[in-house]
Amino acid sequence: MTNGLELGDAYGATLGRIKGQGGGGAKLGMAALMWISHTERPLKADELCHALAVEIGSPNLNIDNVPSTGTLLACCQGLVVVEKKASTVRLIHFTLQEYLRAHPELFGAAHSTMAEICLSYLNSQQVKAFSISPFPDLQDTPFLEYSSLYWGVHAKKDTSDCAKQLALKLFDGYDCHVSTKILLEAQEMYWHAMDFEKPSLFSGLHCASFFGISEIVAGLVEMEGCDINQMDFTGSTPLHWAAWNGQEGVVKTLLKQEGLGPDKPDNSGRTQLHYAARRGHEGVVKILLGRDGVNPDTPDNNGRTPLWWAASNGCERVVKMLLGRDGVNPDTPDNEDQTPLWWAAFNGHEGAVKILLERGEVNPDKPDSTGRTPLFIAACFGQEGVVKILLERDDVNPDKPDNDGQTPLWWAARNGHEGVVKMLLGRGDVNPNKPDNNGQTPIWRAAHNGHEGVVTILLEQGEVDPDKPDGNGRTPLFIAVCHGEEGVVKILLGGGANSDKPNINGRTPLHLAARNGKEGIVKILLKRDDVNPNKSDNDGKTPLDRATEEGHQGVIALLQPPESAAPSLP
Repeated sequence: MTNGLELGDAYGATLGRIKGQGGGGAKLGMAALMWISHTERPLKADELCHALAVEIGSPNLNIDNVPSTGTLLACCQGLVVVEKKASTVRLIHFTLQEYLRAHPELFGAAHSTMAEICLSYLNSQQVKAFSISPFPDLQDTPFLEYSSLYWGVHAKKDTSDCAKQLALKLFDGYDCHVSTKILLEAQEMYWHAMDFEKPSLFSGLHCASFFGISEIVAGLVEMEGCDINQMDFTGSTPLHWAAWNGQEGVVKTLLKQEGLGPDKPDNSGRTQLHYAARRGHEGVVKILLGRDGVNPDTPDNNGRTPLWWAASNGCERVVKMLLGRDGVNPDTPDNEDQTPLWWAAFNGHEGAVKILLERGEVNPDKPDSTGRTPLFIAACFGQEGVVKILLERDDVNPDKPDNDGQTPLWWAARNGHEGVVKMLLGRGDVNPNKPDNNGQTPIWRAAHNGHEGVVTILLEQGEVDPDKPDGNGRTPLFIAVCHGEEGVVKILLGGGANSDKPNINGRTPLHLAARNGKEGIVKILLKRDDVNPNKSDNDGKTPLDRATEEGHQGVIALLQPPESAAPSLP
């Protein structure tokens, strides 16, 4: 570039120097660039070095072939750097990535080559010798995780005959292969159910369906003895895994097979449609809904239907598809009486909320088993958009308490959601002083958690009582002092709170601040004319006594009466 070359010309010239190294250096440099520019995630330096040492088809890993990081960098002629903190390898600049992608001829069939390398690594004697229980130390095989998780991703993009053969070799005894554990542990779907004292029953067909490699799936189902309905350790069939990952081609291939169960539940009661709906895989959902024998409203073991899962995850198009089917109840609750609308509100999926509310059968104010409505849960988690939608409805009670007597306002105040608090207070039918079953009001909870903005908003409402105590006689000021919330203390005192009101034990806010060593709050309270620093609690102890008991020297100094001045000499 310093010689006036354009950026692309500079990259081209550098690649020419890499190739000009000849022998192993040229091969190593170009292979490294292939991996870095096509990898599914950034590789650490040791991962890449092991990948570069693999001989495709070799039954053994030759550790002597693993290059050092220094050698790797030297062969790449400055186009590659290693991030110090993460130890990951990256290209020198994002424009190099663009250049390499614009010149695919540099690497040929990159993805099939990478799949072959990953599969050769997994088929090596060193890896096959690993036991899955107890799980081995993978320090000496750093490329094992990447190979296990991504070989199929590369193979799906470009499947060579060599990759097919290597995959079939891997699938021999695959349910007990260490890469199976690595793959399954990375899946949200099933990791909690893993028991590697027993075989996973996760077959090669499961794996090929998981990755969506249609060519391999088509070959496997034609093999004698292939069980297309085989269940793994969680009761999941290959079709379950294909649906989970949205592999439409594999789903179509499997559904063509005779005897396939397209609506077969796994151990959790979830069918293939459950998983496709949960992940928003519209194509798979459409395919399954067009299949005879698929029930679109089957609940799983927790009472959750495909619609429940789609609404919970905000998959709006899937929600519409399911609602368009006969026999789908849009208001079916799960085992905790939480409806699809409830969960859409919980997660703030405004689009799904609107779609569900368009259905007359949906009760927008239906409480769950704890008495919490969709509005309640949306207010609790600060989902302002959903709160606004629900408050516009006449059939939603904005002040409906749950089983603990806590209202939507109570929870919005507790969690500091100022926008939701303002919206709720804008309703004339919301009581801002409504206590829960323990006598705690919204301002009490806001003070407890130090939400200064919410406390200010509530005090601006003329109806809010800043001195309303809870069941133990603790006022909002008292509880703010207890938790050392100086900002809230100042706001409450400025809002007319009684600075010297005792609790049921006769202890004032000053008692508590002194006992807890809160010097800043002690100073604030001592400046008040209405605070008696010598008031005794029910045990006859003054604030000074409490500070002395705890040894808070700073507070003691603040409360100690000044010594009488010495008489002056005549």
